[in-house]
Amino acid sequence: MPTFLGNKIALRDWREADLPALAAWLRPGHRWQELDGPYYPKPTEDEIPDVIAYYRQQSAAPPEPRTMLAIADRATEALLGIVTWYWESEETLWLSLGIVIYDDARWGHGIGYEALGLWGHYLFEAMPAIVRLDLRTWSGNTGMMRLAEKVGFREEARFRKARIVHGHYYDGMGYGVLRDEWTARYPNGFAASLG
Repeated sequence: MPTFLGNKIALRDWREADLPALAAWLRPGHRWQELDGPYYPKPTEDEIPDVIAYYRQQSAAPPEPRTMLAIADRATEALLGIVTWYWESEETLWLSLGIVIYDDARWGHGIGYEALGLWGHYLFEAMPAIVRLDLRTWSGNTGMMRLAEKVGFREEARFRKARIVHGHYYDGMGYGVLRDEWTARYPNGFAASLG
């Protein structure tokens, strides 16, 4: 079971104890839902048990390499968020990753930085054949755009007026980092850069 430690957080497999908190965060009305792909539907109250069943299955038999890990507070083990990845094109070993910190009171305190950096390091280590990581967001999520750049991703694509949120158009944003750029930035691994 992989666990990756930052100064503030741990990336780890899902645990049964995480699931009630996850169910609460999936209910409508949380700020993270306004920024994490608000143009995609979120689970309804009736669908939340199915989502929880999926996470329970993931905790019982996680795939290798991991496709998602929980972000937990290092001191309390409380669930803070999730990191994920999916294939943009498996044929060309092109993947995109994602991150959500559920509690907006925890935003801006370095949790996302540690989680995204540790996740990027894990993916490059777990999949030696990949040469790049992608991150997708939208121009209304300025915090995610700043986070991507802080960790070392570069803006590579801007799809103008590609996302509609609350009746307004926003740009779709694509960020990427190459393995050699990552290695040059973090020669001793991301965790070593945290001090």
